[in-house]
Amino acid sequence: MSVTVNTENNVFLLSTASTSYAFGVDDRGLLRHLYWGKKLPSAEELEVPSLTEVSTNDPVFEITPGEFPVHGGLRYKEHCLKAAFADGTRELVYQYCGYDVEQEENWEKLVVHLKDDHYEFCIDLQYLLYPAYDLMERSVVIRNQTESPVRIDRIHSAQLHIPYENLNFSNVHGHWGAEQQRFTQKVSYGKIVIENRRGISSHNHNPYFILDRDATETSGEVYFGALRLTGNFKGIVEQTPYGETLVQMGLNDHDFTLELTPGESFQAPGLLFGYSDSGFETMSHNLHHFARKELMRQELKPVLYNSWEATEFHVTSQEQIKLAHKASEMGAELFVLDDGWFGERHSTQNGLGNWYVNEGKFPNGLEELVDAVKGLGMKFGIWVEPEMVNPKAQLYQQHPDWIYHYETRVTDTSRVQYVLNMTKPEVREFIYNMLDNLLTRYDIDYIKWDANRPISQTGPQTDIWCKHIQTIYQVVTELKKKHPDVLFEACASGGGRIDYGILGIFDDFWTSDNTDAYDRLYIQDSYSTVYPIKAMRAWVTDCPNFLSGRVIPLTFRYHSAMMGSLGVGCNILKFSPEEMELSQRMISQYKQIRPVIQDGDFYRLENPSANGYFLYEYLKDDQGVIFAFLPQSKVGHRGTTVRLRNLEENEAYTVYTSQGEVVKSGSYLMYHGLPLRLAGDYASAVIRFEKKHTQKG
Repeated sequence: MSVTVNTENNVFLLSTASTSYAFGVDDRGLLRHLYWGKKLPSAEELEVPSLTEVSTNDPVFEITPGEFPVHGGLRYKEHCLKAAFADGTRELVYQYCGYDVEQEENWEKLVVHLKDDHYEFCIDLQYLLYPAYDLMERSVVIRNQTESPVRIDRIHSAQLHIPYENLNFSNVHGHWGAEQQRFTQKVSYGKIVIENRRGISSHNHNPYFILDRDATETSGEVYFGALRLTGNFKGIVEQTPYGETLVQMGLNDHDFTLELTPGESFQAPGLLFGYSDSGFETMSHNLHHFARKELMRQELKPVLYNSWEATEFHVTSQEQIKLAHKASEMGAELFVLDDGWFGERHSTQNGLGNWYVNEGKFPNGLEELVDAVKGLGMKFGIWVEPEMVNPKAQLYQQHPDWIYHYETRVTDTSRVQYVLNMTKPEVREFIYNMLDNLLTRYDIDYIKWDANRPISQTGPQTDIWCKHIQTIYQVVTELKKKHPDVLFEACASGGGRIDYGILGIFDDFWTSDNTDAYDRLYIQDSYSTVYPIKAMRAWVTDCPNFLSGRVIPLTFRYHSAMMGSLGVGCNILKFSPEEMELSQRMISQYKQIRPVIQDGDFYRLENPSANGYFLYEYLKDDQGVIFAFLPQSKVGHRGTTVRLRNLEENEAYTVYTSQGEVVKSGSYLMYHGLPLRLAGDYASAVIRFEKKHTQKG
């Protein structure tokens, strides 16, 4: 059992493979956090200590490490739940009412029941344990059983306690074209707040936290958590005056209230969290394993060709068919028709909302292109932006009330488009039917779902920030029930929807509109700390790169993109014979190593050289791949040493280098390492290795 309850002391101990988490019920009926860290043997030694206030300015509620702090009374610290009752009371006073335990094959769940001591308002704290992945997940369900509405002004999924000060906090910052820029800062007094207020979750920050005690990839204590929410989130990290560090994560309370009608309930998004005493690598592997095994489809992702950079809005059936022939010749398995195929879509000015095939561009219908792609042995994908509408579009002219707006204000446009109010039943029905008709009429295997502007002017509603994305989840979930083989890619003006809320409902992340192969090394490295490689779409595109202006060799561009789910976005009609031949070789190589890349464990290797190498390892069973990049040779042209990880010390491994095969022991490869020297600028190498199997005579 992963859940142990000491009924004598009212203590709950939750344990996974190497981690324990404990809390108890104190003499006031309040939940008190007790422990989070390395695994404890039993709950018998845990006690709920008595606390006294330091002074009248340090009331006991401030000192007490509350498991789920609520608003009210002598509580001035951050709280997870704030509610307003019909009589004007804006305070919660809960009492412990018992617990339930549920068990399934891959998880165990503890539900702790709390209830307000005056109102029929219930709070269920949920703790999901995933022993196989050394992870837990916290959430909260609130239920209004009064006879009047209850207004929720704030709801966070959990508060977590780390029993240390002066920790290092890591997350990412960024903007369009520069997402996933990792930063680390020291936690001291004051509060660190990460958040999104735009309705798109991850351009600026990402909904996760990492707190460490000077950890490295392979050593040191790391506390981490990832919120399963797409949209407006908030995370708060605070070092308290009482010797601990608190973390809260949940729905952003910016411009947010939620009304619970009588009998209504609401569940906050889950917070996946875990602990590692062996550095960041263990953290990444636990999250990656969970994502691949529990959230994602098990089949390998196809090599994708996308036509956007080749044609942009100037789409024609014949030009797309030419691209499809070249893509097939190159080795692509999925052809994706991007923006410009529908309505009067010749630029950003019009078309969104008019989801019919443009007859001028496709005089024989979309079937002509689909049949051509299928005839070449490829799958077919298509781009949509269902949440948006152009002012000139017929949809808006017919239904101007379908967008987020205020009656007395001029409605904002961004990228010449409005945002449809997804919370309206008629809008939701329109979007579902449009996509269902598209998938039913045409043999489509892949949907690239884009969202190219933030949400604003939401009207009188103050709950749309969570209900908008809930509607998207519901629409895609229902579509997948009817069209179970269709893959969905989460794209939001680049990497704006990368989170554990959307993963599993959608199948791929578009990582960034920045496809510069050098910039992508940084973006992909930061992405890998929390999110699985298999969901990371990475493209090879033309040079000079449209964003950076860099000219990078095609081999380096392929190697950079081969680190995830490979795609190509070049104008391949302009490829020289040499570029086509190189592309064929690279795609063929990727297909050979794809099982290791997409389903293997990912390692960020140390670079001991003064030269700026990027070194990575993928390992699956007996097969492995090394990626090495040298963007620029520095003075001295030094080589590096590649020290691999997690090999079997006493086994022999064959390494397939450019100079031939090398056979070395696992010990040698991990501790001595492989010498490697790349030369010039934008040099790269992909090196395969495998465990050597001795034939028995």
